[in-house]
Amino acid sequence: MSDYTKILLDESEMPSQWYNIVPDLPVPPPPQLHPGTLQPATAEDFAALFPKALIEQEMSQERYIDIPGDVMDVYKLWRPSPLFRARRLEKLLDTPAKIFYKYEGVSPAGSHKPNTAVPQAWYNAQEGIRKLTTETGAGQWGSALAFACAQFGLECEIWQVAASYRAKPHRRTMMEVWGGKVHPSPSEITEFGRSLLAENPDHPGSLGIAISEAVSETVTGDNCRYALGSVLNHVLMHQTVIGEEALLQLAKVGETPDVLVGCTGGGSNFGGLAFPFLREKLAGNMNPVIRCVEPTACPTLTRGQFRYDFGDTAGLTPLMKMHTLGHSFIPEPIHAGGLRYHGMAPLVSHVYDQGLVEAIAIPQLECFSGAVQFARCEGILPAPEPTHAIAAAVREALACKESGESKTILTALCGHGHLDLASYDQFLRGEMRDHELSEEAIAEAMAGVPVLAD
Repeated sequence: MSDYTKILLDESEMPSQWYNIVPDLPVPPPPQLHPGTLQPATAEDFAALFPKALIEQEMSQERYIDIPGDVMDVYKLWRPSPLFRARRLEKLLDTPAKIFYKYEGVSPAGSHKPNTAVPQAWYNAQEGIRKLTTETGAGQWGSALAFACAQFGLECEIWQVAASYRAKPHRRTMMEVWGGKVHPSPSEITEFGRSLLAENPDHPGSLGIAISEAVSETVTGDNCRYALGSVLNHVLMHQTVIGEEALLQLAKVGETPDVLVGCTGGGSNFGGLAFPFLREKLAGNMNPVIRCVEPTACPTLTRGQFRYDFGDTAGLTPLMKMHTLGHSFIPEPIHAGGLRYHGMAPLVSHVYDQGLVEAIAIPQLECFSGAVQFARCEGILPAPEPTHAIAAAVREALACKESGESKTILTALCGHGHLDLASYDQFLRGEMRDHELSEEAIAEAMAGVPVLAD
């Protein structure tokens, strides 16, 4: 058992159910609220956005939900994904720690996002929906949904954050190859987008703005629904195939994590890896430290407030109790576009508020330094988002070197960086900069967050 590096599962060992953490939480999460009445949102309130099956999953109290056979068939294009031990990185760091990473870059879209894109497209197709709209930051989610829609014959229209649209043209090409129609956001397509461009023709955009545009198109469109790549309960639940597989793979080699770190923007990658392990921790079967890692330029958990806020900039979505920097917050255009979201998934926010997980923020220069070390040792070029988890794992491994303590560290490498080479070029040329977020910028955005009575 001591010479393993790559730990695989057979198709027969794939999880056949998604895990819903809600029934296992010591304190129930706060409900989402209707933006008009401020009362708990009902299934009818979501009907214009999502198919019935996904609304039921969003509100479900069931611990496990079966994965449909058609979804399993598509999953098998890349699942089960491999778990690696980063032996060469361990050697470089001269650490007694063991570092494991679950690699989701083997999916067709090159990230973890198809884990939820495929079921979302399938459930919509089953209810006769013909078109899905969505937003995307760095392009991983948009490409995943375009791929998923192609599997089930759906149209796909995508609003990509303008800063990423301009910086990552090949992501747009990937979406278009799979049949997606892509707009920079803010766009001239929607009234909200036009209003923002009138104020600033070079507006960098944000995920909140892109969500507003996609949602507005959905509610005015015909036979159209909206798909979200992170944040919501059902999205995080679909991603738990990552953690469920990792549990089985570690058990094969007799390992249990002491520390679990995951990059955290909207929360789907982190929740997908961490929630099955948190289940085991709550049951007393293991006791890992579970740590969210976010960018210092968008430190939602570490510097945001746990408040009810809109999920989008225009205020079209239900209010969610989450850690937020304010729905009008526009993050600096850092390279980890998928982590540039003003809020955090309500479930991740809730478990953080309950003290069940920790959170840290790391600047992008440290993240890319760790990513280059990782790529030169392990051979995989990480996407900018998981560089944050790599940097956190390196910190933990070096702490083990100092203390002489051997720990087992687990993370998810949630995507490859083959379409992010411009980011690495900037880093290698010494042109990348860290962004320090001022208290004034946070206060300005938080001033627009609704104030609700307790």
